[in-house]
Parts: sequence; C-alpha cells; structure tokens
Amino acid sequence: MRMGIMGLGRIGSFHAETLSGLDVVDSLVVTDPVAATAASAAERFGATPADSPEAVLAAGVDGVVIAAATDAHPELILAAVKAGIPVFCEKPVARGTEESLAVLRAVEGSGVEVHIGYNRRFDAGCTSARAAVLSGELGPLHTVRSTTLDPAPPPPAYVAVSGGIFRDCSVHDFDLVRWVTGREVTEVYAAGGNRGADFIAAAGDVDTASALLTLDDGTIAVVSNTRHNARGYDVRLELHGMKDSIAVGLEDKLPLRSAEPGATFPGGPPHQFFMDRFAAAYRAELTAFTEVVAGARPSPCTVADAVEASWIAEACTLSLREHRPVTIDEVRAA
Repeated sequence: MRMGIMGLGRIGSFHAETLSGLDVVDSLVVTDPVAATAASAAERFGATPADSPEAVLAAGVDGVVIAAATDAHPELILAAVKAGIPVFCEKPVARGTEESLAVLRAVEGSGVEVHIGYNRRFDAGCTSARAAVLSGELGPLHTVRSTTLDPAPPPPAYVAVSGGIFRDCSVHDFDLVRWVTGREVTEVYAAGGNRGADFIAAAGDVDTASALLTLDDGTIAVVSNTRHNARGYDVRLELHGMKDSIAVGLEDKLPLRSAEPGATFPGGPPHQFFMDRFAAAYRAELTAFTEVVAGARPSPCTVADAVEASWIAEACTLSLREHRPVTIDEVRAA
C-alpha cells in the first residue's frame, strides 16, 4: 500500500513514523509547505518527497493522510475526494461549522471514504468503556465526566487561529461522549475563565472551561478542560450507571496525586504529552485507516460525526459568551 502524507509538523511526522512501521504500508510520499521539512522527513522515513499536495495525489497513492494546518483541511480533503483517493484528516474538518458543512455536502455521495482523526475512539480504555455501555452492564447512565487537562498552553500563534478552547480542545471530549454513550447532546451550559497566559485572554479565549451537557435520554455529562495542569497531561472518562461505574485513565501514569495518608497510587511518572498518552491509540487509528483504504471497513469517524462534535463546540462557545443555556437546535438554525 502506497500512502501520502500532507503536512509534516509535529503530528504529521508522528504519523509518518507510524505508517512507515505498518506492514501493509510499502511506501510513503510526503509533502510540506517547507521543502526542507519534506526532504528531511523523506530521508528519515525512506519516503519520496513531493513538492505539492497535487504531486502527492498524482503519485499513485492508495490513501492520503492530511496533517496540515486547519485552514488547509477543506481544500485538501476535497482534492483527495475528487481524485477518488480515501483520505484521513486530523480534526477539525475546518475552522468553523459552516465550512465543515460545505465539506460534508461535497463529500456525501462521492463514494470516497473520509476518516476524521478523533484518536480517543481507538484508545483501549475508551473502547472498553463503550463496550460496557453497549452491553448494558452499567445499566442506564445518569452521569458522564470527561476531562482533558493540558500541562501548558499552546503557542500564541496557535491560540490565535484555534477557534477557542471548545473548538480546539473540548471537541475531543464532545466526540468521545457521543461515541461512548451512543447518545446525542441536546443542550449545553458553559463557563470559563483565565488564570494565566495573558495571550489567551487577548485572543478572546479562556484557558479553563467546563461544560454541562444534557443528552437526549436525560443523562448529564460534565466536560472539564484547562491549559494549566502542572502535573501533566490528564485525560479521563467516568461513566456512572444504575448498575455500575467505570473510569478510563485510572492507571499508574495518571497526573494526579492522592492526599490520602499512605496512598501510593498512582505510582508511575505522569503523562506529560498527548503523544505519549495516546501513542497506541494513534497506531490503532492509522491501522484502521489502512483497512478503510483496503475497502475492508467504512470510515470509523466520518465528516458527519465531526460536524456533530462541532455543533456542540459552537453551542458551548455561544453559551460562554452569553452566559446562558444553548440548545443544539438553536445553533443549527443560526
């Protein structure tokens, strides 16, 4: 299988390394706006450098991975679909929901699979949690808690174009809540504040946020996020049902220390970065994409899935700004 990669920054290079280690991938064709970056990656991974995305699509690739800047996602997705090449694109589909909807309309009925990268769907703990919900062993859910706490803020240039914490960070939690519970969000109420990093406030964003989500069966989900978790990168999910309760992320590298006298859990070095927390999930995600390319399975996370998570982010952004509950139907109609 010959795979193309567009964009070779931090995550693009990580994906190139992962793909180069998969048995089903015979060769890579890579490109980046900085030619020297493409040349360096080509040498490192034994890939063929290309001078443009168009050159990648014309190089006989079976599938393409898009890890370019968010602004480039819509154009690159549509170019791959037009060429009839299955495409994996890191989230989000686009900077805003309106542009994401335009991409959705363009790819619907194309017959070309598009896989949007929400890696937590491939984390072993998250997949086990979903299985527990689907099996009924937890009973009807009443409370869900999803947490993403970053150890430090992203660079100012990233924050300026990210679209805000709900669209950039919380959206992972929103997708996970939908996927694990199998339910849709109907209403949100969001709050946030700034405890540091003046450039985040200057960009009109918050560095710490919480969202209260009401699901269509009455389940309540609480999503918590911050850019300032000094102990490390903390991602957890709790599911509380009428029969049982389970948690994802309660392991030795959990970035949390107990205040209980004599407690020794967790005992390992805390996770410090999303790539170490989700290294196995990323590998499973790209392995799944090679199966999509081979025609062995449909996309496990479609553009339509990504748009649904985007609606929740839009509703939370509006709720934060106007200090009120917002329904998903309201933002859909706007």
